[in-house]
Amino acid sequence: MTVFDDLIGQQATVGQLRRAVAGASDLVAGGRGTGMTHAWLFTGPPGSGRSEAARAFAAALQCPDGGCGHCPSCHQVLAGTHPDLLYVRPSGLSFGVAATRDLVLRAGSRPSGGRFRIVLFEDAERATEAASNALLKAVEEPSPRTVWLLCTPAPDDLLVTIRSRCRLVTLATPGTRELVDALVRRDGVDPVLAQASAVAAAGRIDRARQLATDPEARRRREEVLSIPARLDGLGACVTSAARLYEIAEEESKALTTALDEKEKDELRTAFGEGSTGKGVAKAMRGSAGAMKDLEERQKRRATRIKRDSYDRALLDLAAFYRDVLALQLGASVELSTGERSGDLDRVARSSTPETTLRRIDAIMECRGRIEANVHPQIAMEAMTSALLVDGRA
Repeated sequence: MTVFDDLIGQQATVGQLRRAVAGASDLVAGGRGTGMTHAWLFTGPPGSGRSEAARAFAAALQCPDGGCGHCPSCHQVLAGTHPDLLYVRPSGLSFGVAATRDLVLRAGSRPSGGRFRIVLFEDAERATEAASNALLKAVEEPSPRTVWLLCTPAPDDLLVTIRSRCRLVTLATPGTRELVDALVRRDGVDPVLAQASAVAAAGRIDRARQLATDPEARRRREEVLSIPARLDGLGACVTSAARLYEIAEEESKALTTALDEKEKDELRTAFGEGSTGKGVAKAMRGSAGAMKDLEERQKRRATRIKRDSYDRALLDLAAFYRDVLALQLGASVELSTGERSGDLDRVARSSTPETTLRRIDAIMECRGRIEANVHPQIAMEAMTSALLVDGRA
């Protein structure tokens, strides 16, 4: 087993990364390091496994055996605890210039024990304009043995000056069969449930795993998909928008609560809560400031998780109308919402492809409005009203 074994449906990408790892080993040995470079940009649609690919690559770069998957170095990188790995995932909706300058400063130091100093920056598109300019300088003038691994959904999400200095790694959307195999083999999911979850996820690895392992996630998705059948008037539009908002809030609260409590418990343990002996009382007094900082970070993360939950619900709704369009056009494609066949057929028969496209546009516009800080429930009310055409959904 190697660190690349869990990259689902990414054979071409794995080949590219393995060649780079071989070049990195040559570089460490004093050679030219052909195939290796200092900056990489991992892109791909949501759920394709961008971060997992970048983390596997980081482990392989640090591993003396090219990513064996079982040595201490591989374990540390995959766990995010390797001393020469700087792992960055913005906790809020943006990543500021002060944090970026601090990151650049830390990235410039020599490796303390590993082969490279690696920065793995998830959601790099969240960097502000000023932060991006600070990042550009570091990518333009890299320190020896420093490697930048940036992750974004699409290359255009970064400044052209940054992406032009990075080697592009484009991840593909995994197929349903590949997702099913992974859920059964890696997560022990029942094959029938794995098949249903993989189809519903439409290639999104993280979403497939969530649906396969969380009954509440499946229930929330079913309720979102039932909305088109309920849109029989303006009153139903307002009610459905309110419920859609509540569903996303329920999900974000569940995710946030689990993460927050775990982190608070770990911080209390680190400061010795429940212990006795010299210095414990002083340490506990010092924990107040650390706890306050943690709570501030958690508030920023909660905002991001809410935004992601709204988006997930809207994408599920868009998938329904995408399947309606497929039926109207007679396309031979897998329907990710096929369990709602009755609703799909009714909507497909009672509308035209042009109407369906306008409805999908309304959902995409709602996503954009929420991104622009319009209150989600207001944006959703405008969307559900747009989904109602001539008194029908």
